[in-house]
Amino acid sequence: MRLVLLGPPGAGKGTQAVVLSKNYKALHVSTGDMLRDALKKKTKSGILAKDYMERGELVPDEIVTKIVSERISKADAKQGFILDGFPRNKNQAVDLDRELKNLEISLDMVLYFKTSELTSVERLTGRRVCPKCGINYHVKNRPPKNNNLCDTCNVILVHRNDDKVETIKKRLEVYDRETKPLLDYYSESGLLREVSGNLDVDGLFRILQNLFKKENVA
Repeated sequence: MRLVLLGPPGAGKGTQAVVLSKNYKALHVSTGDMLRDALKKKTKSGILAKDYMERGELVPDEIVTKIVSERISKADAKQGFILDGFPRNKNQAVDLDRELKNLEISLDMVLYFKTSELTSVERLTGRRVCPKCGINYHVKNRPPKNNNLCDTCNVILVHRNDDKVETIKKRLEVYDRETKPLLDYYSESGLLREVSGNLDVDGLFRILQNLFKKENVA
């Protein structure tokens, strides 16, 4: 199974990626985790990325894609991988296709979690994050066992600055503007499948199970 999960902030990509990874034994790959890992291990691409980040500049698409390529070429990705929120634009998608070709592998499917603005805002404003391990919680949909404390680390959860209503709406506007060419790209390739990101975790997982079975993706 080799998947790309796309969707606006609050679509539930990360949550669903964890569920899919557990059930299908595929590596969950997020851009943030990959960048941190590349910086920690001081890979060639990680060192290049660090130079841009220290200058306060965006890391170029080709470097981000190279870091992704380095990660999915590892042994633990042989059984499959789930790219969570990457690529973010058409340029990254083109670069990713080139890297996948070099690795002699290809994507099985690109899932777009179509999600209403109301759902995204409700999910993100209620999101709480563990500052130590990065696990996401939700005050209503997925609360921690102990009040505002991470189940694993037992530290106080935080409300991210970019999870405020005004910021969320701006993020959604940017996402819609930048993502349309990306969706068109994958639609033309025949890989794009649209599902509802408004569903709860279990409901969406059941739909994805049926979709994978129908299209022989496993």
